Amino acid sequence: MSAWMMLLLGMSWAAESLSCPKGCTCQHLAVNCTGKQLEEFPTTVPLDTRQLILAQNKLTYLPLVELNFLTDLIYLDCSGNSLGEDLDFTFVSIVKLVYLDLSFNNLTQITFGTFSQLSSLVVLKLSDNPGLVEIEKDSFANNTWLRHLDVSRCSLTFIDTSAMRDLPHLRSLGLRGNPWFCNCSFMELCRWMKESGVTILGEYGRPRN
Repeated sequence: MSAWMMLLLGMSWAAESLSCPKGCTCQHLAVNCTGKQLEEFPTTVPLDTRQLILAQNKLTYLPLVELNFLTDLIYLDCSGNSLGEDLDFTFVSIVKLVYLDLSFNNLTQITFGTFSQLSSLVVLKLSDNPGLVEIEKDSFANNTWLRHLDVSRCSLTFIDTSAMRDLPHLRSLGLRGNPWFCNCSFMELCRWMKESGVTILGEYGRPRN
């Protein structure tokens, strides 16, 4: 698709995006579409929306153009959908985002390009993605304000310790329920967890005793 065509489609979508999506609730810059059986991203989300909840639907992808018109978005909950495959450079223009929940989806890998534009991100929930097998070592290099990261109950066997060292403000980390390889690299991660003072979350996101 040409750049002009994408622009025209985007302008057409923007012209319509002034009302609350059908079946959703909208109040004080917040749009809640939880459990509405949506198979596609709602096309009439007000452009000044700050909080968007799309949890427990049937979304398989997030459209680049529509999502990135929401430049004031700070809270996005897409948990409990069927998002999968490649999310690289999906979140290009929503640079104010501080909260992102992608738990209970079908993600398979996280790369540098997945969240590289989200430099304000504070909370990132990736738990319960059973197909998530890889987090590249530079995946969070641009997310230095991240304080809460949860990758519990995925299919990870390894996380490069350098990925965690890129997060100087990290305070809580969920790792439980992954089939970790107990090798030298895992021991290095364990040493980092002990030395860093980061709270390791137990079951269901609670701090481990």
